[in-house]
Amino acid sequence: MKNFLSSDYKPKIGHINFLNVLPLNYFYTTDAAKIFSVAMGVPAFVNAQMKSGSLDVALMSSIEYARQNENLLLVPKICIRAEGNVTSIMLLSRKPIERLDGEIVAITSKSATAHCLLKIILAESYNLKPNYVVENLDVKNPVPRDATAALFIGDEALYLHLHRQEKIFYYDLGNEWHKLTGRQMVYAVWAARKKFAQDFPELLEKVCKKIHEGLKFGLQKKAAAINSVLDEKPFTFDELDKYLGGVIKWDLTNEGIDALKIFYRLAQKNNLLENFPQINLAGGI
Repeated sequence: MKNFLSSDYKPKIGHINFLNVLPLNYFYTTDAAKIFSVAMGVPAFVNAQMKSGSLDVALMSSIEYARQNENLLLVPKICIRAEGNVTSIMLLSRKPIERLDGEIVAITSKSATAHCLLKIILAESYNLKPNYVVENLDVKNPVPRDATAALFIGDEALYLHLHRQEKIFYYDLGNEWHKLTGRQMVYAVWAARKKFAQDFPELLEKVCKKIHEGLKFGLQKKAAAINSVLDEKPFTFDELDKYLGGVIKWDLTNEGIDALKIFYRLAQKNNLLENFPQINLAGGI
């Protein structure tokens, strides 16, 4: 059997390459992160890699954690969440949201949780049944001609939120979720494959502690992390400073787990989740 604790092995980590985890992205550029082999991409990519068994630990969509639950453990104390407005999951519409029944709603191909969240909100808050179409969306033409509304996530959604166009209605799904449930929303979680946890519990503990330490490091260096992306991202320092830690939060609390359970119950009610997941935490962390 391969010794996973040997110095030549790098645990395979999946990471979502969005600004909402910029502090951890910044840590991954340091020498301290070289113990990992990091695969970065949009949520759909990381979710698929986790499902195939290509990763040991990953930051993944909270709905995909539920769908792959039989094979996963939840890493405690860390997530991506917001308590109200999230500003980076936005529905843009040519019509008011209550008039979207039967209309075509284009949804980004990059997401999983946001798809589910939108469908829950439109069904539960507005009693709507639009026609959903998955498309590769473009911020330059945010609502395609063949659609009435479009769902964006991540950096693109944040940009559209900050650069609003006339004659377009903007809906923040974090705010819509809070209006519906009165709860925060946990958009993504860190999860570990059960087999990896069973075979190498000490290594899993080391990996998870390093991720926690990396986030703490990135938050301590938040100004440097923000400055490191300003040349390549269409945002100002103040915009990202407000977003990171003001809007986006990373601590997974008991209240967050309760909110996840409400999300999963509503997903199951709306036939978006087959089985209600058991939330089993990775121990020793």
